[in-house]
Amino acid sequence: MELTGKVALVTGGTSGIGLAAARSLARAGADVVITGRDARRGKNAAHAAQEDGAVRFVPADVADLDSVAELARRSGPVDILVNNAGVFPTSLTVEQSVADYERVFDTHVRGAYFLVAALVPHMRERGGGSIVNVTSLAAHKAIPGASVYSASKAALDSLTRTWAAEFAEGGVRVNSVAPGPTRTEGVLAAWGEEGNEGVAKELGLQRTAASQEIAEAICFLASPRASYITGTTLHVDAGGTVF
Repeated sequence: MELTGKVALVTGGTSGIGLAAARSLARAGADVVITGRDARRGKNAAHAAQEDGAVRFVPADVADLDSVAELARRSGPVDILVNNAGVFPTSLTVEQSVADYERVFDTHVRGAYFLVAALVPHMRERGGGSIVNVTSLAAHKAIPGASVYSASKAALDSLTRTWAAEFAEGGVRVNSVAPGPTRTEGVLAAWGEEGNEGVAKELGLQRTAASQEIAEAICFLASPRASYITGTTLHVDAGGTVF
């Protein structure tokens, strides 16, 4: 129960990697807030996660700045922030719509940016905190059809390093986890089983990940066990950055 007394906020926490991370943080003793756009799914996810510990749901759309501000207010001061909310539209560059482009960057970059800006002052006042950004193998490896998604995740990866430098004096650690192809509802809806497995076959371990495998890395970086780690990207990608 190494996170007893800590409050954790997991965006995009109603399914997939986010929900797995939220449940693991709750099992470690944290009081966890999960967010998502679908209120019904969020309430069901929070109810199911109660068996692991204290988990509650706050509806939010991190692509909307008013919603981000309301989320920061309702979640209260937090000790751990997991920026996991994501969208997965795919398109070749010459076919990319402006609407989808904006939605991806508003969710992955702008929303995360201003949520951190709202929450990190409380962490610094308390003398510490942990922010974990969920990026992607796509930020480091070329995947045709994922240009906007890849660029947005690369931006979040860059923010990880900048924030680590900006917030270090206040004792706030900032790291990122870069998953490889993972079997989640959102990824499969965008890429399909064949597309997801196709990327996995080019990796060292030649398989997709389960959400829990990514969640373990998130929880490690959020925990006191990673107290000397900041500004780092942990690649949980079956060797994707090697092969």
